[in-house]
Amino acid sequence: MSGVHFRSHNLLLQVKLVEAIKEAGNIKRFLPSEFGMDPSRMGDALEPGRVSFDEKMIVRKAIEEAKIPHTCVSANCFAGYFVPNLSQMAALTPPKEKVCLYGDGNVKAVFVDEDDVATYAIKTIDDPRTLNKTVYIRPPENILSQRQIVEMWEKLTGKTLDKSSISKKDFLASMKGMDYASQVGVGHFYHIYYEGCLTNFKIEEGGEEATKLYPEVNYKRMDEYLKLYV
Repeated sequence: MSGVHFRSHNLLLQVKLVEAIKEAGNIKRFLPSEFGMDPSRMGDALEPGRVSFDEKMIVRKAIEEAKIPHTCVSANCFAGYFVPNLSQMAALTPPKEKVCLYGDGNVKAVFVDEDDVATYAIKTIDDPRTLNKTVYIRPPENILSQRQIVEMWEKLTGKTLDKSSISKKDFLASMKGMDYASQVGVGHFYHIYYEGCLTNFKIEEGGEEATKLYPEVNYKRMDEYLKLYV
């Protein structure tokens, strides 16, 4: 189910799936459509972007109340949306001349190749260690800052980009006059690149880390990912 706002947004349709699963009574594991930030940690998220987290928590509550066996997957940043464009919001392809850094560009985030997200998610399905837990995909070599992503790109291309920076205050002010979907995007980028919401906590009881559970997976590093765009 899509949780974005620039195409479609239908997270709450999962409540019907929960009802069907409860009625069927024979579903062994349900993976709700999360795959981003952990919504249980986003209680103070900004409007209007918090709607995605609030709706995911409604679905979680329905799952838990129905006592459905489940696993939630927190995949952090899908590489395709955040890495080739060096985390610029206006495009999905690499900037040619200039790049804007969020603050000093040094806040760490987590970037994961989409194929790797699928691999880890499938592995959780029949794993008793992940039953009724949240699995965080945090490949150690892909815990990077925006500045590190930019430097990787510059090293690969041999070209130095003209860098500017936008303050937290100015970034939030940029929401004024934007359409709804863009405001949602700004809010999410704020939590990732200014607050560090993907890396500012330790995984505790009730959570597992995917690369530790499945060390046999040879995940793609972001320098390898960027080579596809050179």
